[in-house]
Amino acid sequence: MTQAEIKLCSLLLQEHFGEIVEKIGVHLIRTGSQPLRVIAHDTGTSLDQVKKALCVLIQHNLVIYQVHKRGVVEYEAQCSRVLRMLRYPRYIYTAKTLYSDTGELIVEELLLNGKMTMSAVVKKVADRLTETMEDGKTMDYAEVSNTFMRLADTHFVQRCPWVPATENSEPGPLPPAPILVISEKDMYLVPKLSLIGKGKRRRSSDEDATGEPKAKRSKHSTDNKEPIPDDGIYWQANLDRFHQHFRDQAIVSAVANRMDQFTFQTQTSSEILRTMLRMSEITTPSAAPFTQPLSSNEIFRSLPVGYNISKQVLDQYLTLLADDPLEFVGKSGDSGGGMYVINLHKALGSLATATLESVVQERFGSRCARIFRLVLQKKHLEQKQVEDFAMIPAKEAKDMLYKMLSGNFISLQEIPKTPDHAPSRTFYLYTVNILSAARMLLHRCYKSIANLIERRQFETKENKRLLEKSQRVEAIIASMQATGAEEAQLQEIEEMITAPERQQLETLKRNVNKLDASEIQVDETIFLLESYIESTMKRQ
Repeated sequence: MTQAEIKLCSLLLQEHFGEIVEKIGVHLIRTGSQPLRVIAHDTGTSLDQVKKALCVLIQHNLVIYQVHKRGVVEYEAQCSRVLRMLRYPRYIYTAKTLYSDTGELIVEELLLNGKMTMSAVVKKVADRLTETMEDGKTMDYAEVSNTFMRLADTHFVQRCPWVPATENSEPGPLPPAPILVISEKDMYLVPKLSLIGKGKRRRSSDEDATGEPKAKRSKHSTDNKEPIPDDGIYWQANLDRFHQHFRDQAIVSAVANRMDQFTFQTQTSSEILRTMLRMSEITTPSAAPFTQPLSSNEIFRSLPVGYNISKQVLDQYLTLLADDPLEFVGKSGDSGGGMYVINLHKALGSLATATLESVVQERFGSRCARIFRLVLQKKHLEQKQVEDFAMIPAKEAKDMLYKMLSGNFISLQEIPKTPDHAPSRTFYLYTVNILSAARMLLHRCYKSIANLIERRQFETKENKRLLEKSQRVEAIIASMQATGAEEAQLQEIEEMITAPERQQLETLKRNVNKLDASEIQVDETIFLLESYIESTMKRQ
């Protein structure tokens, strides 16, 4: 665990959950698994506060616990899961793209709350959608339930492990911590609920339409509490499934950029690849190096409706993809018109390599990028060979090689002719270790994201007074509009913020938007590098 990762985890925990949770979380990340009382002692936090912080972290899957032989429960932080909080906006946007506003709000609620029952999610989302609708229109629970079921069918949401019901009625000592289990067949099984109703609007007054005070109404609701139909069945967002979708999108985009720009019928190669990935998304595990083999006939039948290409043209495109040097697609057999697989590991390797090339070009210039690609292609080269192949003068080539060597983009390998390693009798070969370079770049990306978050927090803190004033003015205008105030009165309230202040607010908004966009872009690079490193480590 590097210092850059720990610092980023600290910033994310503080931003999402506050100082106490951040203190406990970072302590566990630094020290590893620890029991409750040791955490309280080492952090100087009261036992009650530590318990509450651990509850929050466990609820959001950021901490796991395990019982040791002596009955001691130890808690361990999941640093990789903390870093996933960077990607929350991307998960939510993906759900919106695939399943419209309803899917977006379902995933948002699950990410914000960690774990929720289906009935609670459906009611909350229906209420939120009803709030945004015109007066007189409401969102039906059944419509939200259908979207939830579609998300479960495509594995974007999954059940949480639960405590199994024990048939033995004999009283005995309870275990120090519950043991949670889940079978794979139940992971995406949606309970049969008959949720009948519509979303409700929140009322700003202290009484609802019946004229009953809130305190009295809440007392009645607790007295007449109905049993929850799916009590104990909790759901969470399946982040691995989202990552699989991001990976597939990156591969499709890479093929579109490489092949479709040279064809008259645009997007054909990428559409074929998208169809193959869509057919494999449920059957292929997210960490698998290859997709399941698919026949040409199956692919042809699964192409989108209205996509008018003949079987012969499809076979030509599949042959073109299989013959491409990048080897994204491979042919595994001849049955069914030809069996094809997508080599996910090679695809991730190509994407990581392209990212490294892009960084070298932006940082050191096009001539350095030429040398980097040359060393990458030839595997091992001496300095004289680099000069000759790249057609760059010796002095400049040496300078560029040393720049990339000091930046850890390329490495130097010594091959001695004699056991004494004398420099005059040793070959010095430049090579590119993609895995090592990817790790180095990933570390820099973590530092960049931490700097972006700190800058955004600084900008917000510096303009805190102005932001609070703007929020107060907006709240006054909203309440006056609700009561039917005149335009002149609203104009007078708006003038409370002067022209220089308004300009300052615009500048702040523009800067914060830039920083947010930069965070998302850096996270896209982090995702590609992490996926490549994880895929490579599993193959070793």
